[in-house]
Amino acid sequence: MKHAIDWFQIPTTDFERAIYFYQTILSVELQVNDMNGMKMAVLPHNREEHGVGGALYHGPGHEPSSTGTIVFLHGGDDLSVILSRVEDAGGKIVVPKTPIGQNGFVASFLDTEGNKVGIHSIH
Repeated sequence: MKHAIDWFQIPTTDFERAIYFYQTILSVELQVNDMNGMKMAVLPHNREEHGVGGALYHGPGHEPSSTGTIVFLHGGDDLSVILSRVEDAGGKIVVPKTPIGQNGFVASFLDTEGNKVGIHSIH
């Protein structure tokens, strides 16, 4: 097994609002698709090298949650950059940048949909 995680889905209640939030805090463009009646906005990932991928999802059976499994997104070289955009984009920082020994730093936030999401960086 190359990765413990292959794909993740972040549920949305307001798809366009969620797209704006994640594009703003991550400074990326999401690829929007319709898949079997579900709206999907794919986060950048390296598909050719079987990199872990994920997307925002909108449709029946996908309900945001702040209490379930937490996905940790790549925080770049310094996750402070992403954290500085969270509140202006409509989210709320739950855990500020916190050192985790030799493994870098983590933080978490609530997105505009009510999902608790983590970020991780080495610096």
